[in-house]
Formats: sequence, C-alpha cells, structure tokens
Amino acid sequence: MATPPATLLQLMWLASPALPVGGFSYSEGLEAAVEAGLLPDEAAAGDWLLAQLQLGLARSELPALAALCQAWQAHDAAAVGELNDWLLQTRETAELRAQSLQMGRSMLDWLRNGGDAADARIATLAALAPAPLWPTAQALAATLAGATPRHALLAYAWGWAENQAQAAMKAVPLGQAAAQRMLGRLAAAIPPAVEQALALPVAERQAHTPMLAILSAQHESQYSRLFRS
Repeated sequence: MATPPATLLQLMWLASPALPVGGFSYSEGLEAAVEAGLLPDEAAAGDWLLAQLQLGLARSELPALAALCQAWQAHDAAAVGELNDWLLQTRETAELRAQSLQMGRSMLDWLRNGGDAADARIATLAALAPAPLWPTAQALAATLAGATPRHALLAYAWGWAENQAQAAMKAVPLGQAAAQRMLGRLAAAIPPAVEQALALPVAERQAHTPMLAILSAQHESQYSRLFRS
C-alpha cells in the first residue's frame, strides 16, 4: 500500500535539519576526530560516517527506534520506558547523553505545540525520566504521522546523515560538492542499514563504539570547537 502524501511530507519535515531540535549543533564525535587528525579529507570523513551508520546506528538506535514505533502504536508505556532507559545507558559520555536528552525535550515541546497535542501518548512521553531521549521522541512523532517503522527509520537515518554532512563541511572542512558526494554514499548505505536493523534480534542489539566514546570524551574538554558534541 502506498504511503499517503501527507505522511511522506511529515517524514520529510521530521528529517529536515530545519526541525527546531538543535541537531545541527552536534557533530557526534566528528569534530574531535578531525582534531585528532583522523579525518583529513572527504574520503576519510565519508568512511567515518559510513562506519558510524553501520557499526553504530544499525545495531543500536535504529533497531531500538523500530521497537519504539511498535510500542507507541500499541501505547505500551512499559516497553517505551524500558527502551528509553536502554538508550540512555548506551550513551557513553556526558555530552552524548546531553545531546539526546536535549533533542528529546525539544521534540516533546514541538509535539505539544502541534496538531496531535491532545494525544495521550504525548503525556506518556513527557513522563519519562529523566527525559525522553531523541529516538524515543522521534519514534512517537513518526507514529503520529502514520509512518511505518521502516519509513520512520529511513527518515531518522537521513536526518542524521544530513546533519553529519553539514558538520563535516564545517569541521574538516569540505565544500558543498564534497558534502553532496558523501550524502550520496550514505543514501546508498541507509536502506540496507535499515533492513539490517529491522531484522536484528533483540538479543543482538548493542551499542559498542569505543573509539567514538573516547573521541566524545576528549571533545568535552577540547580547547576550541564549533559543535556541542
């Protein structure tokens, strides 16, 4: 069955860097990798982002997001709470936790001001402690838009890719043409990463990216920086 145009537009909106949640202000370790001399050019930055997609998002955030979409569809508050807790535990540094919490709170505010503000699931989202994380809030937004889990994951991954390409433009730095080539590589890799995430058994869901955690911890005290993470 074809996805309704209104749902497609909502997903494009949710994936947009213009969404007022602050995603553009985070590099998710990329800036620290540049400072460490690991990303000197377009090829290295593209490889970095592909590895982050395949070793990070496809094994942790994306499968958790799929489970969250199912939990929100059923309004299973207990399952939502467990997944939100798991995501919080996988944020290995203070700045990665702060990013996901800040973006989750901002998405909650955006939902409260939207056309679905009366939906009881928004109150469930608001009750999560210490706060809803970004994937948890994004999963609810996609569910309210009528998206399938697969489409929700595609939109989430594409929003991440656009923000990361913009971060690479500023931090490496790269030109716009280079950033577009990087996005082309990510666009080709995102659909198989989403399928991998959808098929991943719960017991194999993991968040094990030690180099990212080290770089993120170093970024917290980096002398000069453009991004919040």
